[in-house]
Amino acid sequence: MAPTTLTADQAGARLHELTVIDVRTPGEYASGHLPGAHNIPLDHLDAALPALRTAADSGELLLVCASGARSATACRRLADQGITAATLTGGTTAWARLGHDIHRPAGTRTTWVMERQVRLAAGTLVLTGLLAGRRWNGARWLSAGVAGGLVFSALTDTCGMARILATLPHNRPRATDLETTLAGLLNG
Repeated sequence: MAPTTLTADQAGARLHELTVIDVRTPGEYASGHLPGAHNIPLDHLDAALPALRTAADSGELLLVCASGARSATACRRLADQGITAATLTGGTTAWARLGHDIHRPAGTRTTWVMERQVRLAAGTLVLTGLLAGRRWNGARWLSAGVAGGLVFSALTDTCGMARILATLPHNRPRATDLETTLAGLLNG
C-alpha cells in the first residue's frame, strides 16, 4: 500500500500539528530541513521504533527526505510495524522550491544531498574506468559495473551506492545525536 502523501503547501499549513521526522543523513539534515524536524536517518529507523510509535500515538507523523523516495520507504517500514505516517511529496527539494522556510543551524557544516554524492561517485568511477581503460582494457569493467548498478538502482528504486556513501563519517550520526533526538521526540 502506498503511503499517504502531503504536498508542501498542505504540510506547511499543518506544520504546527505534525511531528516531522527527517530520514536523511545527519549531513544532509544539517544542510537544511523543515522547521522543528527531528533527524532519524533511515538506517537508524529500527532503533527509533519505540519513540516513533509513541510520537504517532500522540499525533500525526510526517516523514521527509530530499525527494520523497527514502521517506516513502520509511513509511512502508513503519506501516509494517503498525505505525501510520505520511510522506512529503517531492521532499525538502519541493518544500524549498515552493518558498517554504528551511532551517539551517548556525555553525554546522553543509554536506551535499545524497543524490549529489551518488552522482559524483558514479561519474568519478565511470570516468576513472574509461580513462584507465585506455591503458588497461580490463579497467573498463569498472564503468560497466557502475552502469549496471545504476540500471539496477532505477529498476528496483534502491541505491546500493547511497547505502555505502551513507556510512562515510560526514554522513553518519554520532550516537549521542540519535539518543538526543529520540529523547526530544519522546519529551516533545
